[in-house]
Amino acid sequence: MGILDTGATSWMLISAALVFLMTPALAFFYGGMCRQKTTLNMMMMSVVAMGIVGVIYPLYGYVMSYGSGDVLGVFAWSFKELNLENIVFDSSGNFLLDDNGVPVIVGVAFQSTFAILTVALISGSLAARTKFSAWLFFIPFWVTLVYFPLAHMVWGGGLLSESDFSISALLFGSDGSQASVAPIDFAGGTVVHMNAGIAGLVLVFFVGKRHGFGKREYVPHSLPFVFLGAAGLWFGWFGFNAGSSLTADGLAGWAWVNTSTAASAGILGWILTDKMRGKSMSVLGSASGMVSGLVAITPGCGAVNVVGAIVIGGVAGSLCSLAISMKNYFGYDDSLDVVGVHLTGGFIGTVLIGFFATDGGLFYGGNYQLLVVQIVVTVCAMLYSGLGTFIVAMIIKVLIGWRVSDEEEHTGIDVIAHGENAYVHI
Repeated sequence: MGILDTGATSWMLISAALVFLMTPALAFFYGGMCRQKTTLNMMMMSVVAMGIVGVIYPLYGYVMSYGSGDVLGVFAWSFKELNLENIVFDSSGNFLLDDNGVPVIVGVAFQSTFAILTVALISGSLAARTKFSAWLFFIPFWVTLVYFPLAHMVWGGGLLSESDFSISALLFGSDGSQASVAPIDFAGGTVVHMNAGIAGLVLVFFVGKRHGFGKREYVPHSLPFVFLGAAGLWFGWFGFNAGSSLTADGLAGWAWVNTSTAASAGILGWILTDKMRGKSMSVLGSASGMVSGLVAITPGCGAVNVVGAIVIGGVAGSLCSLAISMKNYFGYDDSLDVVGVHLTGGFIGTVLIGFFATDGGLFYGGNYQLLVVQIVVTVCAMLYSGLGTFIVAMIIKVLIGWRVSDEEEHTGIDVIAHGENAYVHI
């Protein structure tokens, strides 16, 4: 049995709490971006993700993602480990520790918050027109079919990891224990952000457009809510990224600095791009640029230096600003820009690691191999997420249906689904 590192354990518990805070922060961020009559529904979509995934994850989610049994490199499984049996205690009843001296149960807590947040992120693409019952049905099936397997593939030693039977090893060989060129996703560019972005893109085609899309301008009903949510996300993101070091060390500090630097650069990239396009430098643009920079630096926050963080954050802020306008061009109604921010930002950040990683990046003496691996892993992750989401969405369409009625959409889902109003004038 290893020795408990109380400092590292404290840091990981704090990080788990910080990431958990991100889902309520997201509820404010999304809730403020909606129209007043759908504010509570948007917030409830995040709240119920906390409820459902929070129950599922310790039952079998952790086992599917990080359990001892590997099934074709796609997911893990062991009946003996269900309900966290034989995972968190040894035969003597002592807490098992990971390689950093942190109890495994703390890792379960930390990883569960990632699963919750990923599901909640998807909800932004469906605002103002989706049956709440369909969302309730979607959550458990999607995390089981898509999130848990993808977490295993990327972080749990599966096909998209650094294992010696992974796609990376197939491309450029292995040293007998792991791939010679290991893909980099430090904190969730593929598992969280591109996964949620692709899922959102698939779902908008099942749900359809809001009435008036393309004919009227949808504006946030509460910019203070939006900024409060964005600030909460930035705060929680320190646990998200720095906590992914899995201990309290210099790498955690490095990830912390890169995270904040990229968020700052994302703000500048977005508002300057808006200015060059003849728009105002707005609070909404600042908040969106902040999140774009955070999304983009997530996969590489432990692999690039501050120059790389500035470039990645700034490029993401600029390109995500441009990307959200594409929904009008292509005619898909991504209500709160999940595709434009999370898919675009996650893709940018993951691919740019191939250029800016200080160990193996093209700009730091590396060759093309890391860049190829990053692109291949990105494409594979998006294809898997897209196919899995399509299957779940089709089942729900047949059994329940996705769309509220025209009358319910006009009245507002808050009253219809929840019997409440966000603002009551007495």
